[in-house]
Amino acid sequence: MKRTIRIGTRGSALALTQTTTVAEALEREGDVNVELVTVSTPGDRSSKPIAEIGVGVFTSALRDALADDEVDVAVHSYKDLPTAPDSRLALAAVPRREDPRDALVARDGLTLGELPPGSTVGTGSPRRAAQLEALGLGLRIVGLRGNVDTRVRKVTDGELDAVVLAKAGLSRLGRLDVITEVLEPIQMLPAPAQGALAVECRVDDVDVEHLLRSIVDDQATRAAVAAERAMLAKLEAGCNAPVGALADVVEDLDDDGRVVMRLSLRGVAAVYAKDADGNPVVVDLLRASATGDLTAAEQLGRDLALELLDLGAGVLSGPESRS
Repeated sequence: MKRTIRIGTRGSALALTQTTTVAEALEREGDVNVELVTVSTPGDRSSKPIAEIGVGVFTSALRDALADDEVDVAVHSYKDLPTAPDSRLALAAVPRREDPRDALVARDGLTLGELPPGSTVGTGSPRRAAQLEALGLGLRIVGLRGNVDTRVRKVTDGELDAVVLAKAGLSRLGRLDVITEVLEPIQMLPAPAQGALAVECRVDDVDVEHLLRSIVDDQATRAAVAAERAMLAKLEAGCNAPVGALADVVEDLDDDGRVVMRLSLRGVAAVYAKDADGNPVVVDLLRASATGDLTAAEQLGRDLALELLDLGAGVLSGPESRS
């Protein structure tokens, strides 16, 4: 008789779609039955800005359900996880990542550079807001919460001129048609782990951990995301901080001229100051990059964070920059 594995998930359309990809892979290749268990989180029940609700608002309830044996597996958007590990749980798998870039959804098919000065652009992310402001396009950044459909509707209904969303979410929901421009990392570095999923199980459930790792884990994605999140953690910045990072697996030559695969990591951190009215404004965007071995991903992330700290990234005094 096949074992039944209970997978915990948030109830949003995006979360269910993400979890279903993991469930289908397990049923197809793992000779198990899968049951999806919807778990309500504080982030789902509140319309307040994420920073006001607290760190882990989309993940803590799922983690508790997993630790309490209400589910056997939890699937998260990796970027929502706090950087501090949970000793009760194991990161069993990091599936192959979707495109991590941000995407613009704008009225009249406009690109970012075509939006007139004063255009309203919606985002709930201090990271996106800081990088948009740094482009110097004269855009007016408006705070935004809600699911993908709610945010896109703000544009189609004429309430906003544009919104910025993760391309990965739009892809998973089959909504790539609404994108008017994919934002390249040189314009906007994504959030650490954007586009990646984290699949957790209980730390002592070695059978489930082995099953997940053997079927849905992607080592290149795991290494890239480990570097990005190590940078974030070293900066002591939370998942809602004005910090962007992106690691890519690239070909390089070793000392003997042989082709080897290495990690290339780019990072950006916003520095804020207060204006005459006491409102926080971005005064600088600090950027750095580094390359390192795939087997030392976390060290690469920590090293890049130290470089950003030397440049002044310790002054993360902007809104909701500390977790």
